[in-house]
Amino acid sequence: MASLPSARPSAPAPRALTLAAALLTGTVALYMTLVAFGNITDFGTNQAFVRHVLAMDTTFKDPDLMWRAVTGERLQDAAYVLVIVWESVAALVLLYGTWLWFRRERPRARRISTYGLLMVMLLFGAGFIGIGGEWFAMWQSEQWNGLDAATRVFVMSGVVLIVDHLPFATAAEE
Repeated sequence: MASLPSARPSAPAPRALTLAAALLTGTVALYMTLVAFGNITDFGTNQAFVRHVLAMDTTFKDPDLMWRAVTGERLQDAAYVLVIVWESVAALVLLYGTWLWFRRERPRARRISTYGLLMVMLLFGAGFIGIGGEWFAMWQSEQWNGLDAATRVFVMSGVVLIVDHLPFATAAEE
């Protein structure tokens, strides 16, 4: 006699969900590694970006906003170095989280990956979208506007964070 299909929907296979979390976390880890590596090896390109955003020299130059501008190059460069350090640490945390996912150490992988993903989301959300975009009016610049790229990274990291926090099946359901 043939068995009837189960009426309850089946949960995604734990191995598949773990693989998805590992690969997606690894994708953000790779991205952050490449971003940090690029900023370290080609320091000047994004240094110019940071300097222009902080100086607000390509915005509408509204006198009510220009008091926010940071024009000292040492302060600008210090901010850029801090960004690179943050990117590097986030990349390392995410690489470790990815390794833990592949080892199927789910609780630790979830925790470590969450830390790394939140670091990325804070940098791109609070740092680039909030502080750069609004405080320093980056949205006003046609040439030095990184809001679209920052939004893409913020959303991508958020999606990965959600996947990393999907419930796993119990051992009995594996």
